[in-house]
Amino acid sequence: MSGVFPHPRSRPTPESQQIGRTPSDCRGCWIRPFLPVAIAMMGVLVLLILFCMAYLLGEWSQSQDPLFYVFTVFSFTSVIDLIISLEEDGYISGFMEFYLKEGEPYLRTAYGIMICYWDGIVHYVLYLAMIMAITQRKNYRTLGLYWLGSLMMSIVVFLPGNMLGKYSSEIRPSFLLNVPYILIPIWAGMRLFSQPKSLPCCTAEKVVAEQQRSLYQRPLDLGLILFLMVAATFTFFRGLVVLDCPSDSCFNYIYQYEPYLRDPVAYPKVQMLVYMFYVLPFFCLGIYGLLRPGCTWLPDWALVFAGAIAQAQFSHVGSSLHHHTPYPYRTPEEVWWVFLLTNVLYALGPHLLAYRCLHSPGFFQPAAPTGQDGIKKHQ
Repeated sequence: MSGVFPHPRSRPTPESQQIGRTPSDCRGCWIRPFLPVAIAMMGVLVLLILFCMAYLLGEWSQSQDPLFYVFTVFSFTSVIDLIISLEEDGYISGFMEFYLKEGEPYLRTAYGIMICYWDGIVHYVLYLAMIMAITQRKNYRTLGLYWLGSLMMSIVVFLPGNMLGKYSSEIRPSFLLNVPYILIPIWAGMRLFSQPKSLPCCTAEKVVAEQQRSLYQRPLDLGLILFLMVAATFTFFRGLVVLDCPSDSCFNYIYQYEPYLRDPVAYPKVQMLVYMFYVLPFFCLGIYGLLRPGCTWLPDWALVFAGAIAQAQFSHVGSSLHHHTPYPYRTPEEVWWVFLLTNVLYALGPHLLAYRCLHSPGFFQPAAPTGQDGIKKHQ
């Protein structure tokens, strides 16, 4: 409360309160319980209008790809997210205050601000690039898979974090506006995986020669395997930390290096559990794919997980250092460099794996009989 109560002796009686109350004191009081529902309905209406506008724009551009409409609408919502993050950090004001108060107050957390920055900058650039590729009838499968992993990671952490953390009691009907971000990416992912791959040309002889090389003749793959082993161990360790493992190493780590993992908003806990149950198995499968030739699934999933881990690490690191995070849960200044170096390397490794799979895909293609003219593109 911003006001100051008068002394009890001078406090007016209920009758004087009723008589002295001005009409402006209770103006709009009757509508306040309906504000969350009204905001949610307005959000749905805005999304429908945007889809109609995107459809008309697609008809005008003669685009035959339905993902054109998805990327067009989502690019608009990315701009809204960027405005939210800039307003919460004090760079602008007066745009989204009402929505954040009555609609989605959890976006005011450090994690909410970070995912808005990521959506408003990285996702926005990806949307524009994919829209341009669609209009020019070019292949955008690589960008699409990276976007898919990034968006899905933000959703699987953000939504459970809202329901489990300290903001669980402040979930409003506007929370349902996140449902399209669950359903549409699933549909978009199925379309992206069904598109033809665009990989460098590899002759059958080159594929055979690449797959016959031992691990010691592939130093980059050996380095990636070592990284994946270390990253898998680190992922498992941080999973134990958020599960309240009683060991001294877990206790020291959560208090000295990443106290943000104790934040009651629950986003960091959910993030580490997602790492443990989804990213950790991928690291193990990545090791298998680098040891056994012909794993055609690895290039695609390496792209998906590279986008997912990039989004997750940006949001996690940014939240650990952001001023909206309470001081006891921020990363101590004396361990900043260790914290940043560890988490940057953790995010860099999957990108190196994706680059290796895309730049030299012969090892991951199915073995072809020697004497074939070549494999132009692995469909």
